[in-house]
Amino acid sequence: MVFIGTDHGTTGISFAISDDDGKLLDVFKLSREDTKSGKVSSIDEISKRCNIDDIKLMILTYAMGDGINRILPLDKVENRGILSIDGAGKVTGGGTSVYEEIEKSNIPTLLIPGLHKNSPSLDKLFNAAYSHQASPEKVSIAYNAIKETGWKNLIVADLSSNSVNILIEDGKIRGAIDACLGAMGFVHGPIDLEMIRNIDEGKISANEAFSHAGAVKIGNIDTNVSFMKDQLLENYKNNDENAVTAIDTITMTIAMEIFGLIGISNNDIEGIVLTGSLGSMKEPFDFQKKLNKYFKNKYPFKIISSDSGAIGAVQIAYDIYHGQDNILGIEVDY
Repeated sequence: MVFIGTDHGTTGISFAISDDDGKLLDVFKLSREDTKSGKVSSIDEISKRCNIDDIKLMILTYAMGDGINRILPLDKVENRGILSIDGAGKVTGGGTSVYEEIEKSNIPTLLIPGLHKNSPSLDKLFNAAYSHQASPEKVSIAYNAIKETGWKNLIVADLSSNSVNILIEDGKIRGAIDACLGAMGFVHGPIDLEMIRNIDEGKISANEAFSHAGAVKIGNIDTNVSFMKDQLLENYKNNDENAVTAIDTITMTIAMEIFGLIGISNNDIEGIVLTGSLGSMKEPFDFQKKLNKYFKNKYPFKIISSDSGAIGAVQIAYDIYHGQDNILGIEVDY
């Protein structure tokens, strides 16, 4: 008996496998380009690590997840649980290939929704303010954060290519702030006035603006999206002034966003969980130390695995199989 969790991430599709005691057995990642081209099969890769017939439940995440608001079996999901694939970052088709391959398999699979204006589990004020707050893997990341800390009132900061900060109160997700609204990530960030003008003038598309609005904008980096972060960090190590300013700016915007969520919380926040390639970064700089410059030791920090999306998903699979019918306030149809 095994369980599978997936994370539909920016740079690839990650998988976590656990046994019948909930013990993590393996985590692996597939390139989007490889899955799209057919060079790599997700089912084949899973088969190398466990017997497909032994899988009792898989949890899948996909794109924005804005077409559903409950955790649903794949046979009850239309259009892969999304309203549209357009305008939300780089599209390669790799995640779609994985989804369709799993859909055709006999593996019992549930799909996690994103956090959006039609999510009844969220605070109505967040839903009134924002059409979209976070994609589905943020739910599994938040679940892993609670498992790792035992906290019920916390901020989960998933910081990487983009930055999404999540407010959790009494063990339920109250709301979140997506990358296009507030804090910068390495690649994605908020679309400001200058970008709006460039969009209106037809110089760039909104999607292109979003995909160049993060720290790379400040670092003057315009290369393939897969290499942007590495180039920025390499420049930082070489004390490039623009790169140093970019990292300091990204940190400031993240601190500002987290403070905002703390400011509107109903409960006292027990701590801040950091994850993602930036959130867990120790080299070439210690991100937690940089961020704590603003928080001045007022809150404890906990760094969890950068694979927390897949790990949280497999934890959700295990708990749902064993009878849990609500995940962070989101109802489960199983």
